[in-house]
Amino acid sequence: MNIYKAIKDDHDIQRDLCAKILKTSGESEERKKLWEDLKKELEVHEVAEERYFYSPLIDTDKMQEDARHGMAEHHEMDEFIEELDDTDMSSPHWMATLKKLAEKVEHHLKDEEEEFFKKAKTVYSEAEEKSLAKSYEQTMSEYRSSWPESIPGKE
Repeated sequence: MNIYKAIKDDHDIQRDLCAKILKTSGESEERKKLWEDLKKELEVHEVAEERYFYSPLIDTDKMQEDARHGMAEHHEMDEFIEELDDTDMSSPHWMATLKKLAEKVEHHLKDEEEEFFKKAKTVYSEAEEKSLAKSYEQTMSEYRSSWPESIPGKE
């Protein structure tokens, strides 16, 4: 396992959760559960990704701008999450904001998978990619094990 595969596997979970929650309506139990799962998944992914993918890249000229851009997008997602938490889940505004969050998530994942990973491969050695993946996965596992219920796909 390398850092790119570890991150991509979690991207697939995020895509799946976004797709599922976008199909819900009203303040249903399904929407509430999916929303909690998505928030948790985005939160832990952000922590682990910044710690084990972006932070080491900040010091490199090749990736500094991209790393900062990726972390700024995490902050934008956090703002959408905060807005959603402060909005009535059954309101049209909630769904409109969720769509914006899902679009931001997809844009961010695409940036990483199509651009940032390729550039990072010119920075990280194969040994570093494996070591970072191990630390990343350990952090993800520790966070997930503290949740009352596991996220679908990572059980």
